[in-house]
Amino acid sequence: MSRAETVDVAIIGAGAAGMMCAWEAGKRGRRVVVIDHARAPGEKIRISGGGRCNFTNLGTTPKNYLSANPSFAISALKRYTPQDFIGLVDRHGIAWHEKTLGQLFCDGSARQIVDMLTGGLRAAGADLRLTTAVNAVERSADGFLLATSAGPLACRSLVIASGGKSIPKMGATGFGYEIAGKFGLKLQPTRPGLVPLTLEPGLLERLAPLAGVAVPARVRHGKTSFEEAMLFTHRGLSGPAILQMSSYWHEGEEIEIAMAPGTDVFARLRAVKGANGRQAPATALAEIVPKRLAQLIAEREAGGRNLADLSDKMLQKIDAAVNGWRLKPTGSEGYRTAEVTLGGVDTDDLDSRTLQARTVPGLYFIGEVVDVTGWLGGYNFQWAWASGWVAGQTA
Repeated sequence: MSRAETVDVAIIGAGAAGMMCAWEAGKRGRRVVVIDHARAPGEKIRISGGGRCNFTNLGTTPKNYLSANPSFAISALKRYTPQDFIGLVDRHGIAWHEKTLGQLFCDGSARQIVDMLTGGLRAAGADLRLTTAVNAVERSADGFLLATSAGPLACRSLVIASGGKSIPKMGATGFGYEIAGKFGLKLQPTRPGLVPLTLEPGLLERLAPLAGVAVPARVRHGKTSFEEAMLFTHRGLSGPAILQMSSYWHEGEEIEIAMAPGTDVFARLRAVKGANGRQAPATALAEIVPKRLAQLIAEREAGGRNLADLSDKMLQKIDAAVNGWRLKPTGSEGYRTAEVTLGGVDTDDLDSRTLQARTVPGLYFIGEVVDVTGWLGGYNFQWAWASGWVAGQTA
């Protein structure tokens, strides 16, 4: 076996968290190597936000994250805030704008964020090695020994920033979870998050005419609700409101959807009935929801009758079909289209101030591999920046 190259810090994963960590550790004068099996760094950054990267959210708080320990993320998020990352973006001359709900996007290409990170880590002396696989990781007397496709590599600190299982076509694997298990760290069960939901074939067939129709919606599950756009698809339901709810929903559970939130559909239809009873329910309903949706609901609830022929009870049924739609999704589209992976390395086994494993000195876990998952809208990137920055201060 050839003699191992020795560095201070080896980071597995050239995504948002890994590159941020490399930049920070490099600025401390540490000899840093970032390893990734992919051909290009930051692929999730590149495709995010429609290619413009929703790089943070102005409203970031720990309440925007799911974890078995909701308070774990507080330390990192307080120490590295959205304003800190905005300052970094501004210093690199990257123009940005705010969309709805505090979401920040690049004016131009998401590649600007990738270029900023790769340029920053290289300027700090870190080495980025792509198309390099890590085949094995072992503990050594003074750190860790990695068997890579480019040869053995020894390091004092090892940072796992390999992400979760979401979007496997981009190379996502469960590697980080395997490393955690190897060193005795617990795992919270993983499942797809921020993912479209699927419906049973019978319901899907009835809703087929609505594929491609978007509607403002409030989606509720238990005490949790999100009010954003919803999209009917050939497989079921998608759009921001559904993606958000998918992280809270579990198979077998029911969700409730209002497709005209804030509108008293019954009162509106009753008023139209009083003014023009000969009007078709679909026509009146199309003033409230998209035409195809109005037609489908009116046909199912009212048949071919006019408003004048409908009792208050029937108008209330139409109201319930619009704003009290209860259904049980059959599942989700899975990791193939999931934006994130819920669960991961148990935060009980990590120090929240450093992201270092409590029982394995020198071993760090950051980003999506950790059981901290943000809402849709830039929150997961902010966790990546914050956790990467924190680990970079001590690794």
